[in-house]
Amino acid sequence: MHRIYRGAVVDSIRVAIIGVGNCASSLLQGIEYYRGGSEESAIGLMHWNLGGYLPSDINVVAAFDIDARKVGKDVSEAIFSPPNCTTVFCPAIPKTGVTVRMGRVLDGFPEHMLSYKEECRFVLADEEEASREEVIRVLEDSGAEMLLNYLPVGSEEAVRFYADCALEAGVGLINNMPVFIASDPAWAERFCAKRLPVIGDDVKAQLGATITHRVLADLFRQRGVKLDRTYQLNTGGNTDFLNMLNRSRLASKRESKTQAVQSVLDMPLDDDDIHIGPSDYVCWQKDNKVCFLRMEGRLFGNIPMNLDLRLSVEDSPNSAGIVIDAIRCCRLALDRGIGGVLTSPSAYFMKHPPVQVRDDEAHRMTEEFIRGVRRD
Repeated sequence: MHRIYRGAVVDSIRVAIIGVGNCASSLLQGIEYYRGGSEESAIGLMHWNLGGYLPSDINVVAAFDIDARKVGKDVSEAIFSPPNCTTVFCPAIPKTGVTVRMGRVLDGFPEHMLSYKEECRFVLADEEEASREEVIRVLEDSGAEMLLNYLPVGSEEAVRFYADCALEAGVGLINNMPVFIASDPAWAERFCAKRLPVIGDDVKAQLGATITHRVLADLFRQRGVKLDRTYQLNTGGNTDFLNMLNRSRLASKRESKTQAVQSVLDMPLDDDDIHIGPSDYVCWQKDNKVCFLRMEGRLFGNIPMNLDLRLSVEDSPNSAGIVIDAIRCCRLALDRGIGGVLTSPSAYFMKHPPVQVRDDEAHRMTEEFIRGVRRD
């Protein structure tokens, strides 16, 4: 597929996906949903045209999963297979010709997820797992330019396995979950040495719990309100929340979410005065995420005040609204020969980037990156 933008040919963006879950479903639905539209009619996008690339320029060329109900199916069918439960806002997805392949299990799911009713749990595919060589070959043969990581929280070994495969295959990486790759100097240097872009770690939602919490914390700071204590409690009914019932998998997730809020404060709160993280799995919520946010502080005259907020969002489309821009920023980096961590997009799109800056500054930096003013 080709378009002409400012006299130049625009090629399609070829992406590979690890984990064909709710987030991948929302992303692929969104690519089709915005196809053939216009900037005026495109509700819900931060950028219709990002550096010459439209949402419809994104194509999935390879995909891996480990669930029996997805492996072996065309991606267009797999995104609607259980245990996926996100809202279907674009049901007519054309066949892609891309079959979901069996991936590598490693620590990609906790065993407690095998015991839930079928529409909620993993059903592990009875197929031989992909070897490192097979994953690399698929990435190379498909012509993928970047790998999107949608593995479950806590998949430390699996994420590092696929990141290593991306490096060997010569593709960029967008790390949407909280295993620290972009924010780990050793991994960042490996991508830099290969001149491959990486955006990470742990995607912020378009308008979700963490970005809302950050903005309010920054508002307290700007208005001279002393924040004394705060919590963010989240419930949901998708496999992400089911996975996180295993609290041993949550260390990096809690660190990512907590540090995202602490970083906008002039003085970080004591550990006892801040609690941020997933709280419980409520099956009937499905992909709806409910956030309960409380902030207690003191304003003029040392007078106490508090704020309570309830936010309800469909979790996976909220993620896709960010990733669709991260993909196009990654492609701009490839076009410009920029490798290593993309500092500006990581700061704007991710909870745990290598460099934390306030969101208005991260937005400005990202717009400059898109225009080519910054090379990161």
